[in-house]
Amino acid sequence: MAAEEHAATATETGTAPEAHEPQLIDVDHTVFIQLGIFLLLMVILGKFLWGPYLRVRTQRVERVDGYREEAVKLEADAQQRLQRADAALAEARRVGAGERAVARAEAHNREQTLLAEATAAAQRKLAEARTRLTAAVEAERKKLQGDSSDVAMSAARKILGREVGA
Repeated sequence: MAAEEHAATATETGTAPEAHEPQLIDVDHTVFIQLGIFLLLMVILGKFLWGPYLRVRTQRVERVDGYREEAVKLEADAQQRLQRADAALAEARRVGAGERAVARAEAHNREQTLLAEATAAAQRKLAEARTRLTAAVEAERKKLQGDSSDVAMSAARKILGREVGA
């Protein structure tokens, strides 16, 4: 109750009540000095610290964004080049497959031609060999037929022991 009486008397007299505890902030003319120092520091730091920092940060963000855009463009360019290279490779494979098929067909035709020529040459040589063999056999047969009567006469003479007349 004593505090209530003291507060009531203080309001009647027009003075502020006094607290028994020490005050944390003492509001007097130094507040204006502190406010002036604060504003002066804000201007100085804004000009020499925050301004350059924000400018460098903005430039860095712009550079990074520019690098990102350039990277996207380079990626798109690389994709286009890769697609063109894939298309050229597919075309080269297609052309190569066609040329390989043509070369195989030509090689097969050449092989068939060579086999036909070799077969014809072998048939000719075989026919020539048969003709020579037949001629040799006929010549030997004629020779043997001519000699066979002489051999037969000679064998009959030896077997009979006398001269045989023809």
